[in-house]
Amino acid sequence: MPYFHIPVTRDTKPEAERRQLDLLVGKVDVVLLARYMQILSGDFLARVGAPVINIHHSFLPAFAGADPYARARARGVKLIGATAHYATEDLDEGPIIEQDVRRVSHQADPAMLEMIGRDIERTVFARAVHWHLEDRVLVHENRTIVFWPG
Repeated sequence: MPYFHIPVTRDTKPEAERRQLDLLVGKVDVVLLARYMQILSGDFLARVGAPVINIHHSFLPAFAGADPYARARARGVKLIGATAHYATEDLDEGPIIEQDVRRVSHQADPAMLEMIGRDIERTVFARAVHWHLEDRVLVHENRTIVFWPG
C-alpha cells in the first residue's frame, strides 16, 4: 500500500489539503486518521468524497493538547479510553462510532497510562473501521446507530 507523508502547519494547511485531495479523490472508500490533530476544512470534507474516521484518547476536552497522560495522572484519573468518530469541521465533534475505557490505578505513571491508552485506541479504531466497512453504521444527524455483530 503506498504511503505518503504531507506535513501540515497552520501556514501550509491549504496546500497540504490540496495535495491530500489530489491523492484521495475518486480513489478511496474511506479516509482513516490516527491522531491527525488538525481540523479538516469544510472544503476538504466536501470534496474528498468519502467518510473520514478519526480516533483519539477520551480525555478530550479535559486534557486536550500536549502531554494529556501526564496531566491526567496529575489529576488522578480513574478511567482512560478512546473514541472513534466520523470527522466534521468541528474538531472531535463528529458522530461517535465506538468507544471503550479501562480502569487504571493511581500507581500507573504517564508512560503506563499512555501504553494502556494507545492499546485501547488501536482496538476501538479497528472495531469502528471494521463496522464501517461492513455497513453496520448508520449516521443520523450527529449520532450513529451501530448494528453490532451477534
